[in-house]
Amino acid sequence: MTSESPEPPIRPSPRKALVSPQVAARFVLATALFALGLWLLWDFLSAIVWAVVFAIVLWPVYTRLFAILPPGARHNLAPALATLLVALVFIVPLAFAAAEAGRDLRFLVGFVVEAQRDGVPLPGWLHGLPMVGPSVEDWWNTNLADPSAAADLFGHANTRMLVQWTRTLGLEIAQRLTLFAFTLLTLFFLFRDGLALVHRTTALGDRVVGAGGKRLAAHMVASVHATVNGLVLVGLAEGALLTVAYFIAGVPHAALAGALTGLLAIVPFGAPLVFCAAGLVLFAQHASVAAALVVAFGFLVVFIADHVVRPVVIGGAVRLPFLWVLLGLLGGIETFGLLGLFLGPAIMAALVSLWREWTDPHHA
Repeated sequence: MTSESPEPPIRPSPRKALVSPQVAARFVLATALFALGLWLLWDFLSAIVWAVVFAIVLWPVYTRLFAILPPGARHNLAPALATLLVALVFIVPLAFAAAEAGRDLRFLVGFVVEAQRDGVPLPGWLHGLPMVGPSVEDWWNTNLADPSAAADLFGHANTRMLVQWTRTLGLEIAQRLTLFAFTLLTLFFLFRDGLALVHRTTALGDRVVGAGGKRLAAHMVASVHATVNGLVLVGLAEGALLTVAYFIAGVPHAALAGALTGLLAIVPFGAPLVFCAAGLVLFAQHASVAAALVVAFGFLVVFIADHVVRPVVIGGAVRLPFLWVLLGLLGGIETFGLLGLFLGPAIMAALVSLWREWTDPHHA
């Protein structure tokens, strides 16, 4: 019987470091630089994000404009013209609104002076307001119809308060104009260097996220396009339909009411504020049937738009369920303001895309 020599014990090999010190140092340095850059650009982040949204939405228009221009001038002329188009879309309505506001301000000053001298007579339609009519009428007679009470009420709006309010409003307008100018400047460079930026961002996404980075970015871009179509275009369509209803029903200033409806219809549940107010005005003018028809037609249009058209347009483009579309819209507005209308669905589309990819049993 032969004896076998015992095998030497197996010693565990020393564990290799998961991350080398050099890689860890580079990661810490990159994180610190990213945080520092974010801190420096914090006040301009909203302008940058707005420029990115505009670039994504208007990129097909820009490519068509780029194609029709002469080759020697298209590199700078095409982004300049596309940026100028965006500027005009915003500047022209704002200039018109500023001119109207100036005329209304002069009227308001004259109204206050006349009210302090003679009081404000009770309007005839106030008697017809349902439920609140008598209470509002008593308050009006007590505080506005009597010249001394009206003078006391409007006297609180003294010159110092008006100057302070004007100064605050001027600073706010100047800040908004600065951010808008920075948005346009950023948009110009996004148009001009957009393709190179996309290639570099795609390479970075593939390195950080993996092979699914490009697909994830495509979902977010498609979500922004779908959100613009579902919110802006559908909202304008709601405003157009209700403008026709306002004209038929005899709503005062029907065109202005329709424009406000289309603007507020971009925000979920915003349109009812206008057509319910229009119905209230018609009811006060003793047009009860027209008021009921306007309100009923408005709710019908909003119901179809919010529960049929928008879920198909927004969710269908990226296979996003309506619940997540709604949560993205409302959560985006709550977190980012108006910009959240576009960021919210894009973020939800990215999260749902990652969820489907990571939970797919057939995914390698």
